[in-house]
Amino acid sequence: MAESLDAVDLDLVAALQRAPRAGVRLLAEILGMSASTASRRLTRLLEARLLKIVGQLNWSVRAAHPLHLWIATRPGAAGQVVHDVAALPETQFAAIISGRADVYCILQPAVRAAKADLIAERIGGIPGVTSSHTEIALRCYASAATWQLDRLTPDQETRLRERNPAVGGVIRTQLGEDERRVARALQEDGRASAADIARRLALSQSTAYRLAQSLLERGIVIPHVEIDPAVLGFPLEAVISLTTELRSINGIAAELGRLPTARWVSTVAGTSSMIYHGAFRDEDDLAELLTRDLAALDGIKTVEVAIVLRVLTRYGLPRAGVLPA
Repeated sequence: MAESLDAVDLDLVAALQRAPRAGVRLLAEILGMSASTASRRLTRLLEARLLKIVGQLNWSVRAAHPLHLWIATRPGAAGQVVHDVAALPETQFAAIISGRADVYCILQPAVRAAKADLIAERIGGIPGVTSSHTEIALRCYASAATWQLDRLTPDQETRLRERNPAVGGVIRTQLGEDERRVARALQEDGRASAADIARRLALSQSTAYRLAQSLLERGIVIPHVEIDPAVLGFPLEAVISLTTELRSINGIAAELGRLPTARWVSTVAGTSSMIYHGAFRDEDDLAELLTRDLAALDGIKTVEVAIVLRVLTRYGLPRAGVLPA
């Protein structure tokens, strides 16, 4: 898939990763290309389902944090099990993996009280499931929104980041009904304009603009580029479970979150201390992480690696091959 994107495409992806809602004219100006070229390339990427701009909802406005599940299946049942897991509305990520389990998934329950039924009944009741292991995410240190190509000049980086100031942290708030509707619209299309949202939700354009800007500026919805790592030349993914000394958890998680291969880093409540989901160019790249980056960190006690073999759902989006549907 990597060969389908040339240098211009990759520059455009890198720019969108820094400023997902930047206008086409601004992107073109910063990247030194014509607006027509930028528009044509972006349209092609979107229509070919190579790229999608989605919105990530801040954990702190949800009633429950994500669940990481490793599912063991009967021999030959992994394919059907992962298909059934991917079909659940709570599923954010679902894949067949190597290692101690056959299926790995990330689930986002709507409310805290739904966890027991989701794990014990709905997952446990899927035909072919023999056992499962759950870890509950506590704090996020890296996500798909922070995984970015290293292609831009310092000046380009600065100009793009000015259009997309860093937000985050803990936001304790209750969203109103219209806010929730606008948040859902931005989750599905992170570049949706106020006019788009107004038409879709039957709101006035001024109301749609006010609510969308509030959600974005407070970091309640964080737009980001969803693109399969393989398309960008990173065909190997691994989910790494680490146990560490308690005093080292925050420091190690922060260091891991800064690594260029990090697509997801979070501390968890379970038998592990943290989960690291990385994207790599090849096995040598993964080996460097294990023998250089992790080996250099004091406080790591155990490491368990599972290779992602096939992805069915990524960030709640079903896959067509390796691409967002």
